[in-house]
Amino acid sequence: MEKLIKSAIIEKSNLLFGFECSDSLIQFQKTKKEFEGDTTLVLFPLMKLAGKSPQEIGKVLGDFLRDDVRCIRDYSIIGGFLNVSFPNSYWTQQLEKISTDSAFGFEVKDSKPEIMVEYSSPNTNKPLHLGHLRNNFLGYSVSKILEAYGHKVIKTQIINDRGIHICKSMLAWQKFSPLNEKGERENPDNTGMKGDKLVGKYYVEFDKHFNAEAKEIIGQWNAGQFDGFPETTLAKYREFTDAKTGKDEKAIAGLDDKIKELAKNETSILREAKDLLVRWEGRDPEVFLLWTTMNGWVYSGFDETYKKMGVEFDRLYYESDTFILGKDLVTEGLQKGVFYQKEDGSVWIDLTGEGLDHKLLLRSDGTSVYMTQDLGTAVDRFNDYPGLTGIIYTVGNEQDYHFKVLFLILDKLGYSWAKSCFHLSYGMVDLPTGKMKSREGTVVDADDLMDEVIESAQEMTAERGHLDGMSEAEREKLYKTIGMGGLKYYLLKVDPKKRMMFNPSESIELNGHTGPFIQYAHARIQSLLGKAYEFKMDADTELGDAEKDVIKQLVLYPSVIEEAAKEYAPSAIANYTYELVKLFNQFYQNVMILSETDEKQKALRLTLSQNVAKVIKSSMLLLGIEVPNKM
Repeated sequence: MEKLIKSAIIEKSNLLFGFECSDSLIQFQKTKKEFEGDTTLVLFPLMKLAGKSPQEIGKVLGDFLRDDVRCIRDYSIIGGFLNVSFPNSYWTQQLEKISTDSAFGFEVKDSKPEIMVEYSSPNTNKPLHLGHLRNNFLGYSVSKILEAYGHKVIKTQIINDRGIHICKSMLAWQKFSPLNEKGERENPDNTGMKGDKLVGKYYVEFDKHFNAEAKEIIGQWNAGQFDGFPETTLAKYREFTDAKTGKDEKAIAGLDDKIKELAKNETSILREAKDLLVRWEGRDPEVFLLWTTMNGWVYSGFDETYKKMGVEFDRLYYESDTFILGKDLVTEGLQKGVFYQKEDGSVWIDLTGEGLDHKLLLRSDGTSVYMTQDLGTAVDRFNDYPGLTGIIYTVGNEQDYHFKVLFLILDKLGYSWAKSCFHLSYGMVDLPTGKMKSREGTVVDADDLMDEVIESAQEMTAERGHLDGMSEAEREKLYKTIGMGGLKYYLLKVDPKKRMMFNPSESIELNGHTGPFIQYAHARIQSLLGKAYEFKMDADTELGDAEKDVIKQLVLYPSVIEEAAKEYAPSAIANYTYELVKLFNQFYQNVMILSETDEKQKALRLTLSQNVAKVIKSSMLLLGIEVPNKM
C-alpha cells in the first residue's frame, strides 16, 4: 500500500504542490500507538518545499488519497505527520495473500550471493560448554535466516585440532592416566565416558600439575633458591618483587600474577608440552598417532552433542590442514615486505600505522599461532568456493581485536574479498556464580545443560497434564522439543552484541518472553483447527480491530526477515514472534471462534489462526526451534 501511495503522490505532485516530487521526499514511519492509523506519512520534507502548514499540505494529501486514489479509508493530521487508515478490504486481501503463499516471508531460494557462515569452531581438548551453545545456536540461526532471505549459504566450522592446548591434554593423559588390570590407559571404551569429556578431564589435570609446579618454583625463589633458572627470568622476578614495596593491595596482586607467569614459563611440564608440539609439527609418528587417537575420541563426542543441539555443517575445516597454508602465506608476506623477521627468527607484522600494535605470526621455533592458521583457513575457503561473497565468523567479542587484525592482514596481502568478511561478535554468557573457566573445570557442560532443561521440561509438562493419548516416544520427543526450544529461544532473544546472564529455570517457563510460551500458542491453534470443519475465508468479511492488529503483525514478517538477515540478528525474529503471539492471545481471548454463529466471521478467524500458526512455525524454524502440535 505504501508503494501505491508513493507512486500516486509522485505522479500528481505538480498538480498537488506545484513542483516535481522525488522519491526521497515521500517518507513513511510506523504510526504511534496512541494515534489511529495504519501508516504515517512524514510531512516535513514536503512542507519545506511547498511552503505550506502541516494542516494545509496534510489536507491536500489526505483528500487526494481518500477521494481520488481511494486507497485509504480516512486520515488525521497530527503535527507534521499524516496518519492514514487503510480500508478493511486491504487487510483481508493481505490475509488472503499470506494464506495462499506456502513460503510466505521467504525470498526465492539461491536468488542472492553465496555466503559462508562459520560457527562452533571448538578446540579438541575439551567438551562443548554453555558458551558454545550460544555460538552454535546463533550461527545456525543466522544461516537459516540468510537462506530465507535468498542467499546460498555454506555452514562451516574450523576445528582447532592442533596447538599447545591440544598437546597439554595429550601430555597429561600420557603422564597421569591410570592403568587398568589389562594395562590399558583410560579411554572411552573402557570407561564409558564420552571422548570429549575424557580429553577435557586431562586438560584440567594438566592445569592442576602446571599450577602446582609453578607454585613450588615461586616458593623456591622466595626462599632464595635460584639455581638452574635463567638470569633474565630471575632479573624480572627481582624487578617485580622490589616493585611491591609501597604498593596497594590491587597493585601487589597484579605483580604477583606477573611473577606467577614467570614461574609457569619455567615449569618442566610446560617445556614437555612445547616439545610435544614441535614433534607434532615435525610429524613424529608416535606423537601423531596419539594426536589422531585422542582427537578421534573428541569428534565422536562432538557429533553426539551437535545432534542433540540440532545443528549441522556443510563443510568442516581443520587447523591441522590450514596452518601449513598459513605458513606459506607468512613466507609470501615476508617476500612482499608486508611482514618482518626478528633476530630470533620469529615473524611479525607492524600495524602501528593503523593504530594497532605489532602482531606475531610465527614463533621463533617455527611453530604457528592462531593468526597464522586463520589466514590459511580464510584463503583455503575462498579457493574452495570461488563464488563466495563473504564469510561471517561467529565468535565471541573477546576476539574482536583478533578479527580486526585478521581482516587487515588479508587486505595487505592483496585479497580484495577481505573487506567482505565480517566478525559476528557476540557477548559472553555468564552464570550466577561468575565467568566460566575451562582450565579450572568450572564450565557448564553443554550436554549436562541440555539434559537439565529437557528434564525440567518433563517435570513442567507432567505437572500440567495434557499428555493423554501420547506414547512414551511421543512424550520424550515433546520434552526435548520444549526443553531445547526454551534453551535456544532464551539464548537467541537477546541482541547478539549484549553480554547475558543465563538462568535455566526461566527458559522453560510457559508465561513470559520464552520459547515454551510461543510453542504453546502454536499447540493451542492446532487444537483449535483440529476441532473445526472445513472453512474458506471470504475477502469481503467485516474485520474487527483485534483481527486487524494480528494481520498487521503478520504482514511485517518479510521485512523482519530482511532486517534479521542484514543485521545478522536472530533476536529480531524472536521478538517479532513474541509480539505476534501476544496479539494473537488478545484476539483469542476477546472474540469467539468456534462458537461464532456467523460462518463468514468464523472462517476469517480460523484462517487468521491458521496463518498465525504457519508464521510461528516458520519463524521458530529460523531459530532452529521446533513447535509441537500438542503440549
